[in-house]
Parts: sequence; structure tokens; C-alpha cells
Amino acid sequence: MSLDDLKNRIPDYAKDIRLNLSGISNITTLTPQQLWGTVVATSIASRNADVIRAAEATAAAHLTEAAMTAARSAAAIMAMNNIYYRFTHLAKNPDFLTLPARLRMNVIANPGVEKVDFELWSLAVSAVNGCGRCIEAHEDVLLKAGVAKEAIQDAVRVAAIIFSVSVTLAAEDAVRPSVQQAA
Repeated sequence: MSLDDLKNRIPDYAKDIRLNLSGISNITTLTPQQLWGTVVATSIASRNADVIRAAEATAAAHLTEAAMTAARSAAAIMAMNNIYYRFTHLAKNPDFLTLPARLRMNVIANPGVEKVDFELWSLAVSAVNGCGRCIEAHEDVLLKAGVAKEAIQDAVRVAAIIFSVSVTLAAEDAVRPSVQQAA
């Protein structure tokens, strides 16, 4: 399964989503590794098995195994961090901001790819997961590293597109079960 296969499953009421998905490969502000790593990491954050399979199958032609692993790692570590740091950000008691997280996060220091790429994927996943504190932290690192605002915006745009594909396909699967599911 590929992203092209997913486009064929997107219904006409979500034509804009289909068109946006078609345009992902035309993004030029991101390197191929940044782009396809963002697709993989945000597909995992979207929690839709079909989208994850399609994203990884399509991205495999553009990513080394190390980059694929790092994109998966970004999704995994941000799943944990986004919950924890969103809590510290939203909790009424400011003491939670001063307590140590006591969460292992070694992959952030040594992700196996360029630090900027991993930070970009972490930012995109944080956008999907809605963690403002993590978004701010990763945005700051990226801007200090000289990443263009347009590239940051495009990574989040990719996240938005991938998530909307996941939501649309999940809705379709829920109300229009496939022949296989009905059998």
C-alpha cells in the first residue's frame, strides 16, 4: 500500500485532503529525508494503521533504515513527552514545572540522524499531539539552528495533511466497512 493508494480511498467530500496529499511530494523547503521522515513520524502519531503502512512503504524509497528508525523514534518519544509536558503546561499547580520528569529520553541526544531532522519530526509530532510546550521547545531549537520558518511551517503542514487523511479514512471505515470487514 502507498500514499497513492490512500488517495483513491479518500471520498469526494474530502477532495481538498486528497489534493493536499497529492502535493506533499512537491514540497521543496524540506530535504527528502526531512519530508519523508515527517510523513512517517506523523503517520505514526495519527494512529491509523493503513496510513502508517502506506507512509512507511512510500517513504522507504527516500529514507535510509537509520532515518526510518529515527522517524519512528521521534513519534515514540514524543508520544510520551507530549503527554507529560502538556500536563506540566496545563496543570494549575506551577510546582509541576519544577519537578524532574524522570523519563528516559536518550534518543533525543543521539537520534541516529542529523539533530535538526529529528527536531523537525519531533515538532511535527508535537503539533499532531497538541503539546504547546514541546512545540515551543522544538521550534526554538530549529530556529536557533537556522531552519527557515517556511520549512518549519511545511513540516507542520505535512503533519496536518497526514492527520486529516487518518481522520477521514477512519471515519470512512467506521461508516462504510469494507467488503473484507463485512465478511
